[in-house]
Amino acid sequence: MIQPSSVDKAFVEKAERLTPTLHERRVEPVRTIEVEADPTSLHGWKVRETGTVEALRQRALSRGDSFVVDFGDHQVGYLTFTVRSEDARADAPVRLKLIFGEMPVEIGESFDTYDGWLDRSWLQDEIVNLDTVPGTYTLPRRYSFRYLKVEVLTPARKFKVAFDDLHVTAVSSAELGAVPALPDSVPEDLRELDRIGIRTLQDCMQTVFEDGPKRDRRLWIGDLRLQAQVNYVTFRNFDLVKRCLYLFAGLRLPGGQVCACVYEKPEPAADDIYLYDYSLFFLATLRDYYEASKDRETLEELWPIALEQVRLALERLDDRGIVKDDPSWYCFTDWHDDLNKQASAQAVLIYGMKQALALAEWLSEETTDDSEEQIERRRSAKAEAERLRGEIGRVSEAALKHLRNAETGFFESGEGRQVSWASQVWMVLAGVLGRDENAALLDRLFEENPSVRPMTPYMFHHLVEALLESGRREKALEQMRSYWGEMARDGADTFWEVYNPSDKNNSPYGSNLINSYCHAWSCTPAYFIRKHFV
Repeated sequence: MIQPSSVDKAFVEKAERLTPTLHERRVEPVRTIEVEADPTSLHGWKVRETGTVEALRQRALSRGDSFVVDFGDHQVGYLTFTVRSEDARADAPVRLKLIFGEMPVEIGESFDTYDGWLDRSWLQDEIVNLDTVPGTYTLPRRYSFRYLKVEVLTPARKFKVAFDDLHVTAVSSAELGAVPALPDSVPEDLRELDRIGIRTLQDCMQTVFEDGPKRDRRLWIGDLRLQAQVNYVTFRNFDLVKRCLYLFAGLRLPGGQVCACVYEKPEPAADDIYLYDYSLFFLATLRDYYEASKDRETLEELWPIALEQVRLALERLDDRGIVKDDPSWYCFTDWHDDLNKQASAQAVLIYGMKQALALAEWLSEETTDDSEEQIERRRSAKAEAERLRGEIGRVSEAALKHLRNAETGFFESGEGRQVSWASQVWMVLAGVLGRDENAALLDRLFEENPSVRPMTPYMFHHLVEALLESGRREKALEQMRSYWGEMARDGADTFWEVYNPSDKNNSPYGSNLINSYCHAWSCTPAYFIRKHFV
């Protein structure tokens, strides 16, 4: 049962005042194509060019005819088309079926075969009836796609139909012109990864940072944290990050927890999902925001909510100081059915407390404001900083004592003492060990190659980040080129939600059709390139 959230109307109203205006671009298709079965291609489908858009405009179609157009790149927006009758005046409505696809598989496979566990309604198809022909029509729903298939269901007899115009009004709150150019010295393959990463973020930047414009079209804090990092080195839209922070702060769960995701429409509302790691990422997102924007007013206003996430997370520790692992909780970490998440959750808690410590230290710094309120705020922040240092030490010591195998050096998770990539990566990011020990741990990780590996760009981001934090810069670059580079070679216009190079048909939802092929948490090559490799 969904419980009502704890709503702070002032925060929500502040977020609503920050709602951005969307920029619009007219985009026309570049060619007509066919999607053909090919067992050697990704998902078993390939694209073959068949003609020009100009030739399509001259083509008269009747029942049973169809065509597919390629817009040349990923688009998010609203479809407009102008249809006319041929051979005779239209004496009945025209009935069309439209299928939108981010990938060829969505055009090639029938949606009627879909048997995944997410709702079929996420698949992008429509049947429309056009009462007036000739006429120009704009569909009300926003679509996320590159390919569009149009099937003519009627007319059957007296007249045919043709399309004079077909275009999408693409929308985003991001302005591509705001992105600084890369230096000429950046290699071409990194330029391409940067370009795709930026396009991914651009298409996810709507009136919030959406996780994916096809699915789920919602604001998730795990995605927001990574999107914001890319935003700071590209579009620098601070107000959109601020809006999202205030939505999360204003729509907490009844116990005070920051929820995992927020619905924006018809009015802002919290989902009932609580993820242990995601709530702690509110701290990291706030820290990154302040570091980039120096917006002290927002830091001061949201600090109590950020600090509360630490208090709530600490309640989950057992007598040893270890995160309790039982069926009563959920921590995301990665899409992997076999992954035990106790050790990574322990590390995320330490990581989150270190973000809180940085915030407390900033708040305790002297300012020109010597009002009693500010003096008390600085005093309180100093006290919280001292308390956080103690908790960081206690929880880190518990991790070393109870989760680390002294013989192998690996951190082990859960009752089965599982060794996974995620556990090691997050312990590195938490800084439980020193930099040299972290580097040695990651070296052993690559040598031993435990079977519970990263499954998503989200987890690969953290692997690359851990390598960079440990001084393994070349290995980080190698991993980024290998993982995201292969995704690009497999045809990514925008980076995907899920990509497993050893099983490219992998879907956590039971079908490739429902996967998101423009997904926020995968856009971070642009961040790594611009922060570490320029």
